[in-house]
Amino acid sequence: MNPAPSANLLRPSLLPVWFSVGFLWLLHWLPLPLQAALGNAIGWLLAMKPGKRRRVVATNLALCFPDVPAATRRRWLRQTFQASMRAVLEHGVLWWSSDARLRRLIRIDNPEAAYGDGTRPVIWLAPHFVGLDMGGVRLTMDYAIASMYAPAKDPVSDKYMRHGRTRFKDIVLIARHEGIKATLGAIKSGRPFYYLPDQDHGRHNAVFVPFFGVPAATVSALPRLAKLTHAQVVPAVTRQLPWGRGYAVRFYPPWDAYPSGDLDADVARMNTFIEERIREMPAQYLWLHRRFKTRPAGEPSLYA
Repeated sequence: MNPAPSANLLRPSLLPVWFSVGFLWLLHWLPLPLQAALGNAIGWLLAMKPGKRRRVVATNLALCFPDVPAATRRRWLRQTFQASMRAVLEHGVLWWSSDARLRRLIRIDNPEAAYGDGTRPVIWLAPHFVGLDMGGVRLTMDYAIASMYAPAKDPVSDKYMRHGRTRFKDIVLIARHEGIKATLGAIKSGRPFYYLPDQDHGRHNAVFVPFFGVPAATVSALPRLAKLTHAQVVPAVTRQLPWGRGYAVRFYPPWDAYPSGDLDADVARMNTFIEERIREMPAQYLWLHRRFKTRPAGEPSLYA
């Protein structure tokens, strides 16, 4: 017999996770500038420590910005750890802060652009910047959206991630393993679909297109979904503001003539858009992810 869900959450092996959740709960009472200062300090320490993740970030930055001085890349590496740690610590704000506080801390710069031209369903292309969850939760306060997510490895983290993303409106969360049918239904129903297709998930349903000039296995589902649902792609990018001033969500104009029918070109267009946003805030992208993990046949790993 399988243990009850509540028993699963109380396994002794999960005590460190519960400690982390309690720490985030305590932090969420602090003003955001103090949380940001703590995140910056911890991030600075992590950036100084040799290890796998530091090597991943350094490799990504060197591959994507080979012409940028090494000193600048080192600064971006440090700032990447700081911005990422800020975002992690500030999850307590998402999980427990009031509606009013979240609206103060996370602004939507141009809500009038959320539905594109207003004639078709919308897919909100949300690249993996550190403010991704902040922007996503803020949007759930105003819109009954759908989104795809990867269940966390442990039930405690999964419980609170789901809680944070569904605590305001009737939100549809689609686990990645549920496949395309549930996604198509959600988009066709008129829900904006908050979509995060810019990580390396292997060769399945992926094509190799350039990302900063480096062939990258890139999920090809965005143009496929747009075609099957007649949806327009409206990018939604969240920026982490300095000094703990919060976050800002910005919608971009809907993409014309998309999809074009050329799958590789359509996926490359997504990567080009993301590159443009990264150049505006290079330290806020998820460089901790091995974006070039999957290589074309015969090519060695770039992270050895």
